Amino acid sequence: MARRILLSGATILSMDPATDDLPRGDILVADGRIAAIAPRIEAEDVERVDVGGRIAVPGFVNAHMHSWQTGLRGLAADWTLLEYFRWVHAGLATLFRPDDIGIATLIGALGQIDAGTTTLVDWCHNNPTPAHTDAAVEALAESGIRAAFFHGSPKPDPRPGEPHFSEVPHPRAEVERLRRGRLAGDDGLLTLGLAILGPHYATLEVARADFRLAREFGLVASMHQGGGAAKTPGGWETLIADGLVGPGINIVHGNDLPDALLGRLVDLGASFSATPENEMTQGHGFPITGRLLARGVAPSLGVDLESVLAGGMMGVARTALGMQRALDNAESRRETGAIPPTSTIRTRQALSWITLEGAKMLGLAHRIGSLAPGKQADITLIDARALHLQPVHDPAATVIMQAGRGDVEAVMIAGRFVKRDGRLLAGGLDEKLARLAESGMRIVEELHRRQQAA
Repeated sequence: MARRILLSGATILSMDPATDDLPRGDILVADGRIAAIAPRIEAEDVERVDVGGRIAVPGFVNAHMHSWQTGLRGLAADWTLLEYFRWVHAGLATLFRPDDIGIATLIGALGQIDAGTTTLVDWCHNNPTPAHTDAAVEALAESGIRAAFFHGSPKPDPRPGEPHFSEVPHPRAEVERLRRGRLAGDDGLLTLGLAILGPHYATLEVARADFRLAREFGLVASMHQGGGAAKTPGGWETLIADGLVGPGINIVHGNDLPDALLGRLVDLGASFSATPENEMTQGHGFPITGRLLARGVAPSLGVDLESVLAGGMMGVARTALGMQRALDNAESRRETGAIPPTSTIRTRQALSWITLEGAKMLGLAHRIGSLAPGKQADITLIDARALHLQPVHDPAATVIMQAGRGDVEAVMIAGRFVKRDGRLLAGGLDEKLARLAESGMRIVEELHRRQQAA
């Protein structure tokens, strides 16, 4: 492959405040970065790729997904959050071997690339041994995706004599080990974050220790908020008083946060990742998209669980947009007797939630999340020539409201094609899918056998 690639003739949605959109333009990629964006670029010693009729957007950022559940696709589609806790965390999760984590994470990451995602936040909370963790990290590396591996902890029911998971601090030794190995740096395709319990799922002592651990290592600390009663009522207020809440704290879901507390968290610089489709499906409540927008900030978005729903970020953004418009319309009817005179959220905003906002959450907006000279060449090309996408009047609307996984023609990560001409460039997919199927079937059948024997 040439070190310099010229993508020529695309409609360009830069999503960058300093770079104009172009109805037709060229993108020059050199040494993994965007070297130039212009209506026309003349360059020698390049691989010229004609992308007329395509829409070039920043690679999507999936801000929250549990990739280890890829082998359980669809299994939890009819389960509430309570059933999910019972049958997944206390049941199926306990049967995963390192190889199961590896193949699920690999196919999950490849599936994300196939759907246009270039950055995946892999929130891995089924890693009872270092071997499970290493299998996930190696799978992410093999996939070629840009990934933030958020190291978590399992949540099984405790055996007699064992503490409840809420009483167990995040393992410092594992963080130290990962920082000595493949995840030592912050500039490569793979980076490290912490998937901690937070005050909703941990004792105050554990929450304090975990917040301090993340700060000590300079890592994003991400935590679920919501789903049943909080383990530590008033925990957020105490952590705020301790000076532990600020940039680098990422709250996932947050549907149950009171308005006053949400406002304090926003003011302190915490970020928020919503998973709108799964939150509404499993019983978390309505996503907090509009509540954040009213406070001058925006969410990043994630798929959450492929054990429940599909993994495409365009669908996630469309769900978030439609849900919030519906809430806004209903509120306007209550207050004025009529719907708003114009849509309360634009499609371009929804596109930013799955691009630039995801990059901001990770502290990587200087590298990814938009198309601009100097940034990493993480680019997704949507083929807008298809029957169901023509004519294109508003490219952002086409991407968010009409396009889907099948319209992703090409994906580039750090200047390298990982999908091209509508085909993933990963080899051995049939064998990998067979391994995934065998893994998923074995785990489910083993759970059934244990249930019958109990």
